Amino acid sequence: MTSGDETMSKARQGIYAAAITPFQEDGSVDQAKLVTYCRHLLTEGGCDGVAPTGTTGEGTSVAMTDRLALPAAFAEAGFAPDQVIFGTGAPSAQDCVALTRAACEAGFVNVLVLPPYYYKSPTDDGVFAYYANLVDKVGRDDLRIYLYHFPQMSAVPLSTALVTRLREAFGPVIAGLKDSSGDFAQSRAFVEATGGVAAGFDVYPSSEAFLWDGLDIGTAGIISGSTNLFGALAQKACRAPAGPARDAAMQAVSAARGVASKYPLMAAMKTAAAWRTGDDGWLRMAPPLVPLSAEMKAAFRADLDALNVTADPVS
Repeated sequence: MTSGDETMSKARQGIYAAAITPFQEDGSVDQAKLVTYCRHLLTEGGCDGVAPTGTTGEGTSVAMTDRLALPAAFAEAGFAPDQVIFGTGAPSAQDCVALTRAACEAGFVNVLVLPPYYYKSPTDDGVFAYYANLVDKVGRDDLRIYLYHFPQMSAVPLSTALVTRLREAFGPVIAGLKDSSGDFAQSRAFVEATGGVAAGFDVYPSSEAFLWDGLDIGTAGIISGSTNLFGALAQKACRAPAGPARDAAMQAVSAARGVASKYPLMAAMKTAAAWRTGDDGWLRMAPPLVPLSAEMKAAFRADLDALNVTADPVS
């Protein structure tokens, strides 16, 4: 195994966007557009980091050839390794290994890994074996795995007992967890079971509405799909001092998250990107997902106007 310093290789904490993925007409990923878009998220978009090829990025619908090639494109574009967490989960344990190796070889050792999600109700021993295989086959001490708890989509929940078992077995290689359950009590349970950031384990709830409640109990920030559009609002709330300023900022964040929850999230975030850039290519989605209807687009635009969030094209 190669050596690596935990603090040097681990992703920075803060506000992450689960980045949407632009597709070309043939269904392949538009690498150049995704790179440019992630640069936007890290600058004007207000985010501390990006998580490409996750759920919001339609990662499980992206071809393996594209997923394997993306880390090198990000490396060539000069992204800081501690600002990118690539989604590398797959039903096949060996595909997960290949995707994770590709990320590591490009310099991105932080990966977000769904459990194997085809066979339902696997035992904790079976899921442990999946992650143990990943650690063993990649064989790097600087690898940093963020477990991905999203039972509504994967139908394979991660128990607190399994998470602590993995952490005890593999130490800092099991660096944290994204909790997309939408249940703050579940995020709290993961923090309490692992010790949270105080013990070097970074739990990320998936909703910016949980931002400060989470930070108060020892989470590391958020990884959210709606921060594709509302990252700057979340960053403002994250930096606001305690008191009225923070309360007002969090009210704005909660209102924005409420708007996002009214629409199919990936389609809504792609619609916003199309409006911002004037590029309707952003509206392409990988089947079976489809763009927003005309009626939904009109309602979404009205909701953004009410939030005072711009939907105008860049000049």
